[in-house]
Amino acid sequence: MSTQKSVRQQADSVEATDALRLDQEKTEQLVEALNTDLAATYVLYHQLKKHHWNVEGAEFLNVHEFLGEAAEDAEEAADEIAERAQALGGVPLAGGKRLEENAPVSPEGDDVYDIRTSLRNDMEMYGDIIETVREHVDLAQGLGDHATAEMLRQNLLTMEEHAHHIEHYLEDDTLVLDSATK
Repeated sequence: MSTQKSVRQQADSVEATDALRLDQEKTEQLVEALNTDLAATYVLYHQLKKHHWNVEGAEFLNVHEFLGEAAEDAEEAADEIAERAQALGGVPLAGGKRLEENAPVSPEGDDVYDIRTSLRNDMEMYGDIIETVREHVDLAQGLGDHATAEMLRQNLLTMEEHAHHIEHYLEDDTLVLDSATK
């Protein structure tokens, strides 16, 4: 239990920093967008890890390793996003419940699905997040925050690459027998 008696900064608050020279209104918009991206990225991370843990079948090893790497990339992106929100003077979202409540995407259920269904769900989530991040790149650029726009662009490239790989996994050319996919 914490012994701290005073709150340094309220959750959901933004205190624009003099160092970055962005006004309060712009900073609030940026932190809100970043917290949305942070929440989405953590929901994605947890879904990817679920699939990484549960994948089976003829292509197990390759898909297992891919999903592990994709989850690591999502975790790194989430950390970058949270640190940028904090650098702008905001309070990054924390805690599973708050992250899930603020995410523009919803995780699949707790059940384990076949890997094709799991990958389709991942590709759909990536697509939704990619659209949101593109909007936030434009927002950051339009508000004159080129550093945030560049960070989001780099995260976007990684997400698009992973979505593209998933699309390839879902193609018809597979080692799995037809009877196993029905």
